[in-house]
Parts: sequence; structure tokens; C-alpha cells
Amino acid sequence: MIYNSFKSTYLFLFISIIFCLTSCKQTTVKIPQQKNVTDTIVNNKQSTSLNKTENTIINAKVITGADRTALYVPLLKGKKVAIVANQTSVIQKKSKYNPNITAIHLVDYINNSKDIDVVKVFAPEHGFRGKADAGETIKDGIDTKTGLPIISLYGKNKKPSKEQLKNIDVVLFDIQDVGARFYTYISTLHYVMEACAENNVPVILLDRPNPNGYYMDGPVLDLKHKSFVGMHTVPVVYGMTIGEYGKMINGEQWLQSNIQCDLKVIPLKNYTHQTRYSLPIKPSPNLPNDKSINLYPSLCFFEGTNVSAGRGTDLQFQIYGSPFLNKDGFSFKPEPNEGAKYPKYKGKVCYGENLVNTQSLNSLDLSWLIKAYEQTGNKKEFFNTFFTKLAGTTKLQEQIEQGISESDIKKSWENGLNHFKEIRSKYLIYN
Repeated sequence: MIYNSFKSTYLFLFISIIFCLTSCKQTTVKIPQQKNVTDTIVNNKQSTSLNKTENTIINAKVITGADRTALYVPLLKGKKVAIVANQTSVIQKKSKYNPNITAIHLVDYINNSKDIDVVKVFAPEHGFRGKADAGETIKDGIDTKTGLPIISLYGKNKKPSKEQLKNIDVVLFDIQDVGARFYTYISTLHYVMEACAENNVPVILLDRPNPNGYYMDGPVLDLKHKSFVGMHTVPVVYGMTIGEYGKMINGEQWLQSNIQCDLKVIPLKNYTHQTRYSLPIKPSPNLPNDKSINLYPSLCFFEGTNVSAGRGTDLQFQIYGSPFLNKDGFSFKPEPNEGAKYPKYKGKVCYGENLVNTQSLNSLDLSWLIKAYEQTGNKKEFFNTFFTKLAGTTKLQEQIEQGISESDIKKSWENGLNHFKEIRSKYLIYN
């Protein structure tokens, strides 16, 4: 009797354990967030990582255009292809050429594909591997891994020439945007589409999520102040993926002489504009994590002032300061680092504010810019000519100098934003 009782007890425990294990497989497991999680691209000689901040939102269900190889690889068969790419141009999936990795660079993947002739690579600001400083001249070169020629689309040669597109059957474009008008990858897209339209070369654009794609804000650009950091009549934050933006460039006939590009967008899957997406790879040297990407549209205005936005530190676009602000509280000293060989105020103590612990922004925040202007000693030296290019208008500087409140400044943007929303709605692919 005792023996049978023990047998029954153990049998019950065994069945319970099996049931528990089976149930656990069916539940959703939340992966705890960690600091400094590194995603490495195995196929690149220079690995590129994005440091995740705490409370990062990661949507693993989103499938990028690049990941949807079945939709575009067949379109490249038998073609001579040029690829516009940088370090963010990766496919997050196993490859039959190397089943042991989970990420492969788009150029490597396409170059290894049968019956596709990759002729050259075009690289935007920061270069093909994404290591160069903002504004740094990028020279043409050869990719050491593939032997492919790399042609820079930054500096004097922002637009592919007729000679550079000669004998090219199709251009494949895949670059991660961050959704701010002054981030130059959308300007590169404009010039690529324009050159291809002029030379009858179709463009296949692999869409990627916009990490700031859930809101629109800021003044709409006045075309009197058109530049490479602002080419179109859009607000600072436009709330569109780069694929949707490309459709808008075409549809609004913003290309030279109103020409239109033969553009095909490979769309995202499982994405909406409410999706908070954490980038797996930093899109440029001075946007190292999700917090910097979220703050970038607001803090980039400091690039047009005598205030540092943290270049030359490990907290780029998460802090601000200068030697001329209130000396109480937070301070930092910029020194040369990756992405900032010659940082503003190199070796000098800057006083300002650490914004690492601020809540995620759903709109532009002008309070820090206004506060810095009010604190600075010589206000005539606060703004420089680059500020108007970033703002896309002279009005914002005038409003700050006149002491107009942030709320009233934002009210002055409403008509422009409402008009843009009507235009934007025509080109949305996602809800």
C-alpha cells in the first residue's frame, strides 16, 4: 500500500512537471532589457553595434523590406545592379551561403546570388561602413570584402552621374532613416531617384521602419532655404518611412524638371506608424542608441548654435552644453572619438544638461534650446548661419530672439503641419 502510494505520488509529480513544461512553451516570454546589448554583423570586417538603453521597445515581428528577399531578388536576376547601401543595409536571416549567421550585409547577399551582376556600390554620408564624421569628405574606394568599387554620394558628388549609371539595369536602395528632415539619407534618396529618372534606370527601394515615425512636428521648410540638410517642403519630423517618402518625392514631382522615377517599394511587414521600433544597428556614428535617436530631432538644432550636442562624448544627442551656460550642475568635456575627430569645444568644460533620463518624446522639445539661449552671455553669438538651414526658415530664430514662448511658436506651425498631413496621406503604405 505504501509503495503504491509513493508510485502514485511520483506519477502525479511527473505528470505535473510535463504539463508545466508544455504550458511554458505556449506562453510569451518577455526578454529582460539589458544595457549595452551588442548586435554584430558577422559578414562585415568592421562590426557595427547599437547600445540599447533601458526600457527599449523591440518589435521582433517587424520584417524589413530587405528581409523579404523573395519579393525583390527575382527582379534582379540577369541584371547589372548598383546598390545604395551603408552599415544598416543588412538582412536579418540565415543565408544558404552561410547558415551559421543570422545577419548578412545586403551587398554580400546579392553579390553571392546566382545570375545577378553587382557592378558597384553607392555610399551616403558617413560612408559604406558608417564610420565617418558628420560632414567629413568621403572618398571613392574599393570594398575589401567583395572587391566592388565604392562611389561616394557625399561631398561634391551627391548625385550619381550619367557615366556612373552607364550599363546599370537597376539600382537597389537600402538605407535606414531616422525620420528627421536634416538627416541626409533622404536627400541622397532624392538625388539617386533624380539621376535614375534622367537615365531611365529603375529603382527598387527596400523599406525600413522609421524610429520617429509616430508623430509629425516642426516648421515646414521654406524653399528659399533649401539645402542638402533640407530639400523638400516637409516639417522637421515627417512621420513616414523612407519608402513612403520616396513615393512622395515622386508623386509631388519634387525631382528636377518634374520628372518621375520608375520606383518600386518593397514594403515592411507587421508595421504601423504606432510601432515603436528599436534599430538593431546604429544609423550613424553619433546616434549610438534609441535615446539619442529619439532626442535627435530636438537637439540637432544645437548644431546651428554655439552649444555642443554631445559630439566628442559617449552621450551624443543626449546631453547639451557650452562654456557659456550656467556653471551649476552638469558638465562634460568633449574629446575626439569615433564620429567626432574635431568636436566642438574639444578639451573645454561645457556646462548644460544631461537628458538621458527624460521620457520618450512624442513631439519636438524646444525648451532646452530656448533655455540655452536665455542663459548664454553674448546672445549675438548664439546662432550661426547653419541654424536657418536646419530650421528651414528664418522665423524660428526670430521667434526665440523675441522671447516668444514654446507653445506660441508651436501654434505658428499648425497651418503648415495640417497642409503637410494632407499631402502625406496620399503616400502612406502603413496605417
